[in-house]
Amino acid sequence: MEPMPQFNLLKPVSVAELLDMQAAAPEARVVAGGTDLIPNVRRGMERPPTVIDLNSVAEMSALLTIADDGGARIGAAVTLADLCADPQVQASWPVVVEAAETVAGPTHREVATIGGNLCLDTRCVYYNQSEWWRNANDYCLKREGTICHVAPKSDKCFAAFSGDVAPACLVVGAAVDITGPEGQRTIPLADLYREDGAAHLTLAAGEVVVALRLDPPDGSRAAYAKVRQRGSIDFPLIGVAVAVRRDGDSLGRLAIAFTGTNSRPLPIEGLDAFDGKVLDDDALDQIERIVAKQLQPMKSTFTPQTYRRKVALNLVRRLATQLYDEVA
Repeated sequence: MEPMPQFNLLKPVSVAELLDMQAAAPEARVVAGGTDLIPNVRRGMERPPTVIDLNSVAEMSALLTIADDGGARIGAAVTLADLCADPQVQASWPVVVEAAETVAGPTHREVATIGGNLCLDTRCVYYNQSEWWRNANDYCLKREGTICHVAPKSDKCFAAFSGDVAPACLVVGAAVDITGPEGQRTIPLADLYREDGAAHLTLAAGEVVVALRLDPPDGSRAAYAKVRQRGSIDFPLIGVAVAVRRDGDSLGRLAIAFTGTNSRPLPIEGLDAFDGKVLDDDALDQIERIVAKQLQPMKSTFTPQTYRRKVALNLVRRLATQLYDEVA
């Protein structure tokens, strides 16, 4: 990695001040923990002339506000370590804690934030390299180049989203509060993303995620599983969250979401067709076929996409069966 370049550092203390700073410096990048942005800067993948530090913005640092309906609002600048240590999150949304605890290592989680993990940049073996390596390969479609080395005939970037927390939040029901020049809005978490590795966030210019909202618990039991090259630190090759609620002997609800396969965290569609059905081998076979049609693992990692697809289907089957049996 290269030495850190010079840049202007701004430290707002409120969302209003943050918006003013962004308006004055539209080329600025926001940072909280910096575990994603700073390595990219040192590799020459990012060159922001101005960086805005969010750690002093009080509205974004509030750990937990419980709504009357039992839902929660968590500031985007809350660290993953603080999130994992909170007893209310542990009790009501344990799968979110389970996923957050798999992010990188303990020292990373002390500074990495929930908002940063939700907005994590997409990754690719052709992109997350040093400046000289990328230059020698004519860069890529995600930054400075003209082709996607993963799919040279495509006009779309296939870099993969690899944040761990998003799929867990998706299966329990989540939204995000966003603020920007046009005011504040709240959207479903799934709507924060698009299937484009070069521009996977739907945030407009000057907008920033200020909080995560979690739906009230609905009686579902959920779990997260992750496969990576090493047992710690690494991003997921495949990550899957599954939520199951039973009504007697039948499924009352099934939700599945992935990370590491597509350019966005992927909530699987069409699973409501299994409501009221028994989760037997035939149903699991059908679920695997539905999942397989929506996954899009590409050669964006050192591991073949065929391996990642097979692992994804095995994890779905294992977690769904495990959760279905546990809530019996």
